[in-house]
Amino acid sequence: MSAIEQKQVTADEAGMRLDRWFKSHYPGLGFGKLQKLLRTGQVRIDGKRAESSTRIATGQTIRIPPLGVELPANDKKNARPKSSKLIADDKAAVEDMMLFEDSQVMVLNKPAGLAVQGGSGLKRHLDGMLEAFVNKKGEKPRLVHRLDRETSGIILVAKTRKAAQELTKAFRHRNTRKIYWAMLAGVPKPKQGRISTFLARDEDEERMQVVRQGGADDAQHAVSLYSVFEQSAQKLSWVTMKPVTGRTHQLRAHAAHIGNPIIGDDKYFNIENWELPGGIQNRLHLLARRIVIPHPSGNGTIDVSAPLPPHMQQTWNLLGFDVSDYDPEADDPDEQVIR
Repeated sequence: MSAIEQKQVTADEAGMRLDRWFKSHYPGLGFGKLQKLLRTGQVRIDGKRAESSTRIATGQTIRIPPLGVELPANDKKNARPKSSKLIADDKAAVEDMMLFEDSQVMVLNKPAGLAVQGGSGLKRHLDGMLEAFVNKKGEKPRLVHRLDRETSGIILVAKTRKAAQELTKAFRHRNTRKIYWAMLAGVPKPKQGRISTFLARDEDEERMQVVRQGGADDAQHAVSLYSVFEQSAQKLSWVTMKPVTGRTHQLRAHAAHIGNPIIGDDKYFNIENWELPGGIQNRLHLLARRIVIPHPSGNGTIDVSAPLPPHMQQTWNLLGFDVSDYDPEADDPDEQVIR
């Protein structure tokens, strides 16, 4: 990287320490080098000096000076121009995901297994695929939030800088409604509830752990609502979940915390000797089902739902669950009801 960059903090990155944000985006940058850049004021947040422990907020702009580190090939803007065929393939793939589009916004249905952003060893990811939609002004559509690689469902993309600012503002002020569907092991008790914990990264930084308040330097308060819609005996349950806050792996960690981890979760499934029922795929059963958010134009609301991915639809069919039985106005978790 040989030029100054400006990157905007997404809603799902809110609350991260600045040093962890850099480690996520620039894994080749050493801690000592980052400290020097911070001390000399070369790294700034919204034009102001920052420290490694500074907590970042949605919509803030981080100034990144030339880092002098080798980034993964998929993160290099000018490493190797994409072929016209690859650009066409990326555009077609994104168009296949499209649930809603207008002049300012795309709402996509991300398939399970597709990474949202680049990382070590990743050759293809959604952020890179959006380069196929660069407009005449050179603007590339911007991701407004993220999903885990194996989570399927709704991803919101802003087509302009102004739309990105308005949408991230809506996330920051929690003027959004995000609903997830999950298949859990067992049946949570009570059947409607509010989960409130503090989450911090494990030392290996590959998963989150529930900690007491102040139990870790990077602990963040996390709140989720859940409601059991249907169950298969005491073995499995179709649960709707609403993240009130937006922490990394929040719903996955919270489901495991209450003793009902999400089926197919290779990081958080914590029930020993539990056998997956026959015919159900051992893949993460978590869908970003619905989003309701004010339109960035200020006129109206975006309200879009995503269908079940194939592996979850197979499970629903095996259990005799019918998506059409679900009424979002009556069955989505509601903070006014769940205490």
